[in-house]
Amino acid sequence: MHRSGVSRSPSIAKAILFAAVVWLAGPWLFAAPALAGEPGGHSDPIAPIALTLAVILVAAKLGGDLAARIGQPAVLGELVVGVVLGNLGLFGYTGFEPVKSDVFIDMLAGLGVLLLLFEVGLESTVGEMLRVGLSSFLVATLGVAAPFALGWAVGAWLLPGASVFVHAFLGATLCATSVGITARVLQDLGRSRSDEARIILGAAVVDDVFGLVILSVVSGVIVAADLGSTLSYGAVGMIVVKATVFLVGALALGAWLSPRLFRLASKLRARGVLLGIGLAFCFVLSWLANAVHLAPIVGAFAAGLILEEPHVRDFVERGEPGLAELVAPITAFLAPVFFVVMGMRTDLRAFAQPGVPVLAAALTVVAIAGKQACSAGVVGRGIDRLSVGIGMIPRGEVGLIFANIGLGLRIGGRPIVDAATYSAIVAMVIVTTMVTPPALKWSLSRSRSRTVDGR
Repeated sequence: MHRSGVSRSPSIAKAILFAAVVWLAGPWLFAAPALAGEPGGHSDPIAPIALTLAVILVAAKLGGDLAARIGQPAVLGELVVGVVLGNLGLFGYTGFEPVKSDVFIDMLAGLGVLLLLFEVGLESTVGEMLRVGLSSFLVATLGVAAPFALGWAVGAWLLPGASVFVHAFLGATLCATSVGITARVLQDLGRSRSDEARIILGAAVVDDVFGLVILSVVSGVIVAADLGSTLSYGAVGMIVVKATVFLVGALALGAWLSPRLFRLASKLRARGVLLGIGLAFCFVLSWLANAVHLAPIVGAFAAGLILEEPHVRDFVERGEPGLAELVAPITAFLAPVFFVVMGMRTDLRAFAQPGVPVLAAALTVVAIAGKQACSAGVVGRGIDRLSVGIGMIPRGEVGLIFANIGLGLRIGGRPIVDAATYSAIVAMVIVTTMVTPPALKWSLSRSRSRTVDGR
């Protein structure tokens, strides 16, 4: 469906125009007084944080709106605006530099990630994961294995001086799929109930679980290496078992506990009980995941999967909004902080370093090619395998989450993902996010035309 007011020119060309407009307008739109850390402000430490958040939120919404107007996901606009703000130093303005390392802003961004994964989990259910079928499972398996191997190979080829941990982490960043971007495109095209859509969305959910397990394994190996020890194959296997047991155990125990917990909570008459208990459930599972040396986002995702609509029926029946509806405004506040800050940490000067543009291009190519391999997992006739492969391409917010974790992992005091590698990963995320909507529209249109002609 074509929306009024949106140009019919190719989406990729419009996206390039959008990036150019934001880049040129950035210095004038956001040349506000210095943000966090500038002397002479109010003595209350919350004041510079409040001003920083104000600028980030306005920038995020403007960027998201511009992206939506040219047929791109809003998250892409938030990321690109962050890149603009973070590189205003090229114009001589350095007021945003302290924001990149501000511990309070970073904490808010981290909460945004937790809530984002929690919301993604709320949009799926354990039952849906069990019903995705053989095709979705095979597509997800190949869609993780192929990009991981190709990403590792690219790291070994272009970063021969880096440790094997860097190569493994590059592979891990290519594993997951941003289900939200593909789901939005399928919805806009009216194809969200097609066989291809069911396979893509089901595989993307399983894909995220596999990706989180791989992230946990790679992170565990890196942490052990930083402590001066080496994980044996048995220890690596234990991390896999630990991640699997945590997910399965959390889902099983949560599915039993959640209805009882919320039935009891429904007897409370204070305002915001459902939201408060829901967020507490998310944060407790995030803490438990961290306690067993898994990424907290694993727990947040599991919490979202556990909390299904029937569990909160007592609240809904008395006229209160559902949990997903209550969480959405908070995520809309905090998630853009994460995306803008991630964009701000992208140093465009890194692309002047020898090899960085080549690394970005190579990661983008294997990111796209790796997901095409997953189309071989489609079982059954009459299903457009090309559309399935294209639908699995975007890395979006998931790739950024993985890259951000890499910035925090260190060996010998050096980050696993340095500024140059991080910039290359962000470039890959931007390109894979940009190319998917027009490519999927073309592929599904081709598939529909072929079906009509065949009749």
